[in-house]
Amino acid sequence: MRARIAVAAAVAASLSSPALAEQWNAPEAPKTAVKVETFATGLENPWGMAFLPDGRLLVTERPGRLRVVGSDGKVSVPVAGVPAVAASGQGGLLDVALSPRFSEDRTIFLSYAETRSVLWNATAVARAKLVLDEPSPRLEDVQVIFQQEPSARSTYHFGSRLVFARDGTLFVTTGERSMLKEEAQNPANTLGKTVHITTDGAPAPDNPKLPGWDPKIWSIGHRNMQGAALNPDTGELWTIEHGARGGDELNRDLPGKNYGWPIITWGIDYSGEKIGEGTAKEGLEQPVYYWKPSIAVSGLAFYTGDLFPGWKGNVLIGGLAGQCVDRLVMKDGQVVEHEAMLTELGERIRDVRQGPDGAVWLLTDSHKGRVLRLVPAG
Repeated sequence: MRARIAVAAAVAASLSSPALAEQWNAPEAPKTAVKVETFATGLENPWGMAFLPDGRLLVTERPGRLRVVGSDGKVSVPVAGVPAVAASGQGGLLDVALSPRFSEDRTIFLSYAETRSVLWNATAVARAKLVLDEPSPRLEDVQVIFQQEPSARSTYHFGSRLVFARDGTLFVTTGERSMLKEEAQNPANTLGKTVHITTDGAPAPDNPKLPGWDPKIWSIGHRNMQGAALNPDTGELWTIEHGARGGDELNRDLPGKNYGWPIITWGIDYSGEKIGEGTAKEGLEQPVYYWKPSIAVSGLAFYTGDLFPGWKGNVLIGGLAGQCVDRLVMKDGQVVEHEAMLTELGERIRDVRQGPDGAVWLLTDSHKGRVLRLVPAG
C-alpha cells in the first residue's frame, strides 16, 4: 500500500508556520464497488475534456487535435482551426473549458504549449468560437489571450488546467518548465504560478496586487500543476501539482500565497539529492495533502453527484505513474481517508471530471486512449 501523508491546516490559511501543521497517514477508506464503462476509444494521448450542453463531449489530444465525442461515443474528425502546438515531450494541446456563457457566445478556451522560436516554447491560452457544423466542426475567431513568460528551451512542465471562477474570470495553472525551477519564486514572471485573468486576458480585478508581482498572478511557488477545480462549498480554487520523487501536492490555492517550490518540498530529486531547504519554512504554505511516493497527479474533481451518495464532498484525483484514481475523503478541509481505485486497470489516468449525469468520467493517457465512465456496480 502506498503511504499517504496528509497535512491538515489546523488554523486559518493565512497562518502558515510549520509548527501549526499536523501530519498523519490517511487510513484506507472502505472499498467502493464500481463499474467501468468504455465510452469512447481511438484517442491519442487525450488530455482534457469538457461537456457540451447537448450531451456531447470535447476532448483534446496532446499531439494537437480537438475532437467532438457524440453521445454514442463516436469520435469526430479533428476540429479545424486549432492553434498550432509544440507537441514534444509533455507539450501539446492540453486543457479545454467552455465559456460560462457558452450557450450564448459559443466560446471555448484552450491551453497548449506554444512554439515561440526554434526549440523555445511556453504555455499559452486561446479562446475561439466553436462551430459544430456536421461533418466538419471548426473554430473561428481564434485569439491568444495569455502567453507565459519567459519561454524556455524545454519540453517539460507546461501545467496546465483551466478553471472558471464564480465571477466568470479564468484561472490558468502553469509549470516552471523544470530547468527554470528557481523562477517559481520570482513573482515578476508566470513560471510556476497560478494565473488569474479575465476572458480577454487582462489581470483579474481581485488579484493580490503585491509589490513586484506580475498583475496576472494569483499565487506563486508551484512546480507543475495538472489539476485544478473549485471547491463547490466555498468557491475557492484547489490545485494539485507534481513533486519529483515524492511530494505530489494537493493545495488550497489562495491569493498572494507562496507554496514553496523549490525552497520546500516533501520530495527529493530524481538523483536522490535533497531539494531546497527541507519540508517547511516560515511564511511558505504547507499542502493540504501529499503523496510519498508520487503517483504523478493529473486531473482533479470534487464529487457532488447523486450516483455515489457516499462520495459527496470527496476529492477525486488521477494518477499517471500510480495508474489509479485516488478518492480522498474530506472532513473540515482535511483528508481523513483515501481509496486508491482502479489499480487493476493498469491505465495512466490523465483527467477526472464529474459528468452532468453524476458519473465520474476519466481520460486514459496512451496512444490508444479512452474515455471511461464510472457508475455504481450492479
